[in-house]
Amino acid sequence: MQQQKSFEQHETGTLYLVPTPIGNLADMTPRAVETLQQVPLIAAEDTRHTQKLLNYFDIHTKQTSFHEHNWQNKRTELIDHLLAGHDLAQVSDAGMPSISDPGKELVAAAVDNNIVVVPIPGPTAGVTALIASGLVPQPFYFYGFLSRKKSEQLEELHQLSTFRDTVVFYEAPHRIKTTLQHMQKVMGDERRVVLARELTKRYEEFLRGTLAELVSWASSNEIRGEFVVMLSGYTGDITAVDQVNDEEMVAISPVDAVKQLIEAGEKPNVAIKQVAKQRGLARQDVYNQYHGLEGK
Repeated sequence: MQQQKSFEQHETGTLYLVPTPIGNLADMTPRAVETLQQVPLIAAEDTRHTQKLLNYFDIHTKQTSFHEHNWQNKRTELIDHLLAGHDLAQVSDAGMPSISDPGKELVAAAVDNNIVVVPIPGPTAGVTALIASGLVPQPFYFYGFLSRKKSEQLEELHQLSTFRDTVVFYEAPHRIKTTLQHMQKVMGDERRVVLARELTKRYEEFLRGTLAELVSWASSNEIRGEFVVMLSGYTGDITAVDQVNDEEMVAISPVDAVKQLIEAGEKPNVAIKQVAKQRGLARQDVYNQYHGLEGK
């Protein structure tokens, strides 16, 4: 068991996790500004981006880069800095460190080395969008970014399609149309979704509607801005499937076997796993056959 008392005296330095504005610089909290002013070093996802923020608030603290491409080499250096008794602040380009941004690796290493980790509250895009979405805000399930690969994204969406909770995703502007189309393919036309883009900025916008409506919007408009995608919880019946005779299942094609289980009420992904296990096939091969992805 490890017990952390954040504000007692410690031999090591403290790792401060400092959120930065997701758009509007006025959302930077006084405590966040003070922390960045007082620490001797800031670990930033993009030092050029963070420098603009530091200049705005007249902060002169030294920076070092810590991002997805260098964290394996840089983590040891930053842990040594903290073990030597020096504080460190970590920031991402926008919002909370570690939430779909670099950070979790440094936090995990700090915890392993009994270094105090102090989170500073502040902006986060997912919750900011959720409370204005009009969807049920709790419970909710934060997923972050879906896979960029088509087959993997479809599988993720199948797994999430019957969640009862509101599901929150992040998506880039150049991928939002395709992602919405995949959601429509998996969940149908009528599932309700809310898109939030350009949060806290001048052109902040919420789009609320069915998947069919939002796919139509994405197909006929120029897409700009980072998106928060919020999927309404599943409200249909989730029925357990009666055991299907193994011999009958083997006598038909894998695709037909999957369809038979789905017709009986099973979720597609579970049906695919069951057929693959019964026939000694790779689950991904059955998945690709069912979705017509072979050769793609």
